[in-house]
Amino acid sequence: VHETRYPASLTKMMTLYLVFEALDQGRIARETLIPFSANAARQPPTKLGLKPGQSIPVDTAVRVLVVKSANDVATAVAEFLGDGSEARFAEMMTVKARAIGMSRTTFKNASGLPDSGQVTTAADMARLSIALRRAFPHYYGYFSQREVEVAGKTIRGHNRAMDMIPGADGLKTGYTRASGFNLATSVTRGGKSVVGVVMGEDKAKIRDARMAQLMSTYVSRAK
Repeated sequence: VHETRYPASLTKMMTLYLVFEALDQGRIARETLIPFSANAARQPPTKLGLKPGQSIPVDTAVRVLVVKSANDVATAVAEFLGDGSEARFAEMMTVKARAIGMSRTTFKNASGLPDSGQVTTAADMARLSIALRRAFPHYYGYFSQREVEVAGKTIRGHNRAMDMIPGADGLKTGYTRASGFNLATSVTRGGKSVVGVVMGEDKAKIRDARMAQLMSTYVSRAK
């Protein structure tokens, strides 16, 4: 639970935390346009593929981060909220991590692309999952999105655990070669909410099956 791991795209849960905070504080609105710099546009896949100078509304950016886990969108959001600097935004992410009790997490980027200094633990990611639901119940529906439409094209997600686990209502998958297959899932049944985090599995199927097993055990205990 406290073993140091690479978060991969679970990182984007903290990116979204700061987006939701900015929305609540009125610093941005859902229709605010997020521009793509050359730096954002050159991020490796998975990506949306916008060109430098193009932009998307905050609402679409959030949906694309959840459904497609697009790295270029994460960088564009980070630069927008970090005064042009993803590194500055990553510092904001780490400060926020400490504020919500994530004592073993350090962020170096907004996407989860490989960086040896970007580390977390399953316990910290569970804290983040719970904090997202508690602080932003009004935005939590974004995490159950299965698809998003951008410029007339429908992009479908790949969070198979949502189909496998009764009552699953979202959160995030993640994978890089260094991290293995990661998953944070929240389940609501009978008015109870449980969050689970699985990290470092060899295959997505194994990760999803392990999460289903965890949830069947702990959701029944939570009653």
